[in-house]
Amino acid sequence: MDWTNPYPSSRSAVLGRNMVSTSHPLAAQAGLRMLLSGGNAVDAALAAAQTLTVVEPTGCGIGSDAFAIVWDGQQLHGLNASGRAPRAWTPERFQGREQMPDKGWESVTVPGAVSAWAELSNRFGALSMEQVAAPAIHYAREGFAVSPIIARLWELGRLRLGDQPGFAQAFLPEGRAPAAGQWYRNQDQADTLERIAATQGRDFYTGELAKRIAAFSQAHGGALTEQDLAEHRANWCGTISRPFAHSVLHEIPPNGQGLAALMALGILEHAGIGREPLDHADTVHLSIEAMKLAFADLYEHHADLEHMRHPPEHLLDDAYLRERAALIRRDQAGDPGHGLPGPSGTVYVTAADASGMMVSLIQSNYMGFGSGVVVPGTGISLQNRGHGFSLRPDHVNLVAGGKRPSHTIIPAFAMNADGTPQMSFGVMGGPFQSQGHVQMALRVLLYGQNPQAAADAPRWRVTGGRGVAVEPDFDPVVIQSLRERGHDIQVESGSGVFAFGGAQLILRQGEHYVGGSDPRKDGQVAAF
Repeated sequence: MDWTNPYPSSRSAVLGRNMVSTSHPLAAQAGLRMLLSGGNAVDAALAAAQTLTVVEPTGCGIGSDAFAIVWDGQQLHGLNASGRAPRAWTPERFQGREQMPDKGWESVTVPGAVSAWAELSNRFGALSMEQVAAPAIHYAREGFAVSPIIARLWELGRLRLGDQPGFAQAFLPEGRAPAAGQWYRNQDQADTLERIAATQGRDFYTGELAKRIAAFSQAHGGALTEQDLAEHRANWCGTISRPFAHSVLHEIPPNGQGLAALMALGILEHAGIGREPLDHADTVHLSIEAMKLAFADLYEHHADLEHMRHPPEHLLDDAYLRERAALIRRDQAGDPGHGLPGPSGTVYVTAADASGMMVSLIQSNYMGFGSGVVVPGTGISLQNRGHGFSLRPDHVNLVAGGKRPSHTIIPAFAMNADGTPQMSFGVMGGPFQSQGHVQMALRVLLYGQNPQAAADAPRWRVTGGRGVAVEPDFDPVVIQSLRERGHDIQVESGSGVFAFGGAQLILRQGEHYVGGSDPRKDGQVAAF
């Protein structure tokens, strides 16, 4: 492993035998408390995830969706806890629109995060849900000081969603978004988290909380019903995977978009990635071109797995990826369309413990505060995942009742070629996430960077056509070389927390772990 860090950063990689890495220090410490109390990595991840709904409501809430990958010490498990569209949703309901709504009740699908907490706790947890929820309940009831980054995102949420049902009552005390350093409490959320823990999540889907969610939906013309909530099930879906470098990268199957990361890495291997240094213009150019090809296919073929016409194994077929890689020109930026294979927005938590258990968990509202809808008296803020559906009549991702939308949130997990666990990681940030996975995999798995250096490195992001956004610290010589090849490069100053994601990584090294946390957010690696 390369322990150097050539990028501007005040952080060093953290080492320990028990570890939590996430985007807020209070959440990381909540997870660490579980490990110190005899809990395992799943308990730690769940404590951190629930705490994030309180201290980082700008990225997730009780009404979020979630996915997880768990190494239990012997086997890898994948969990899809994303929700389905209300049964009443049809294409005709949204007739006349060019795209699905991105706020209000018409963007809300069944929230799945609570089902993820319950499934993970019941199957793998060593502590009770009441113990695991205690830190989140404490911060909701007693309060916490809002950080500058979260305050900035909170104000953006106010501007966009302040008029949505229930939003101001829950998130705008005295009519304003909390300022940096201001103390914030949410008693309703504390009560709801207690009820969820006491009932193992059942009350959220079939009890009093479900009734209140459905009643508020009906009062505002929403389609979500008690039946929709009661029918929800998280499912153990396994993973899809592809070898890369000397590792095997695992992602959640569709409707998660991890497929795009696997495709891009497969294309890169066929394109000869690794011949030049990590931050060389040729390496960056190839990475961008592979990502564009993967996205072109993703946006055409990706949907709820039950509705895809071309299954993931066809899109990951070596012969197909070789064909896609052949379209890349080393001297020129492309603007590719989708291929046709033959038959062959978020918070993230990773935790690991001394027994060898490792967890990769992601939950999200999608866009900031999500739909902006908050059920009165509950603190339940609802995601806007319905915006992920298409309204194109012939598209596999066309909106339909009971269907899961195409999802951006994706946890990742890398295994060594010998079948032992290697790295649990994720990069929150909407459609950037699969691009972030590619960049982390290149840096850590192929080039051997340590996790903190990988998190610190300046990032690129494809934006459509030949457009590419880069961070201000990007090497000007590389930028010039990319422009000469036809890339339309935009340097985005000061937007990293919004557009370039937030990475959290835990790499296993023998009997201990090496962790990194993204400096673009408030994150922390906590370990002992």
